[in-house]
Amino acid sequence: MILINASTMINSSLDINEIKDKTIEAAMNLVNAEAASLLFIDDENNELIFDSTTGIKGKAVKKIHIKMGQGIAGWVAENNQAVIVNNPKNDARFYTGVDKQVSFTTKNIICLPVIAKGKLFGVLEVINKSIGYFNETDLDLLTTLTNHIAVAIDNSKLYKELENTFYSIISALAETIEKKDPYTGGHAQRVKKYSVAIGKYLDLTDSEKTTLELSSILHDVGKVGISDCILRKTTSLTTDEFNEMKKHTLVGEDIIRHVSSLQSIIPGIKHHHERYDGTGYPDALKGEEIDLIARIIAVTDAFDAMTTTRSYRDKISEEMAINELKNNSGTQFDPEIVEAFIKAHKDGLLL
Repeated sequence: MILINASTMINSSLDINEIKDKTIEAAMNLVNAEAASLLFIDDENNELIFDSTTGIKGKAVKKIHIKMGQGIAGWVAENNQAVIVNNPKNDARFYTGVDKQVSFTTKNIICLPVIAKGKLFGVLEVINKSIGYFNETDLDLLTTLTNHIAVAIDNSKLYKELENTFYSIISALAETIEKKDPYTGGHAQRVKKYSVAIGKYLDLTDSEKTTLELSSILHDVGKVGISDCILRKTTSLTTDEFNEMKKHTLVGEDIIRHVSSLQSIIPGIKHHHERYDGTGYPDALKGEEIDLIARIIAVTDAFDAMTTTRSYRDKISEEMAINELKNNSGTQFDPEIVEAFIKAHKDGLLL
């Protein structure tokens, strides 16, 4: 049952840190051991690094690096072969340096390579069985576990690569949009940076942080549907032109609505020009009717607009821009967001 539960938990996650933590906990419980470690390969230095550890010496052992071929773990990594060593003091492969450095006694050890698609990721090491010695049943259980670990880690790495590619495409899209207006170059990246900084003070969930990052970098995606003549105009917009400009929030919503994986960022794109007092657009939402992500972007978008030169006006200083945020707190902007922005600025997170 422990193995089934552990395998289910490991395979249900794409977070590599969560996978590693669940792995070593499951390994200890499966064979009733005192400690467990996952060591990953540092290809650049040709050594093993204690990445995830449990037990009373878990933190201390993380500082130690082992050369490939050194000790039981190094031998397993070099030979791609699992071993059971129930009397390490009499095994020539055993490296006493780790025990000495962390004041620990290794009584017995079982060590397995973590391999997926023929590639060695690292080594699982389980130490000191609570009662008796490690046996072939323990090895079979841990072999099954490491097979699940390897697949999960490989999937996690593939997911991370896809995620990085996705973010690169998103950034490229934002840059393409900004080329329609040379005065807004870098605007999306700055709004993202400011928004992420504010998020640190608002107790956001991991999901909200991701949504904030994507929403802020794509908040103006709808400008792709606005005439260049309006975007690049060097004088004030007429009423008709401004009404046309306001449509970029709805155009953005329409664009993103066709991307199933980005539905969560629609509120930030559609409503970042709403005002806290209900006089904004496109839906005249008020207060907390406005999505939290949109309220954050409203502040960061305005700050960047004020502190960068535009075709129709010069920039103002950061101090003046912050005063504008304060003066419009409670009317244009959410007071809590303004307060978080000021804290982030004071703490130097906006640099």
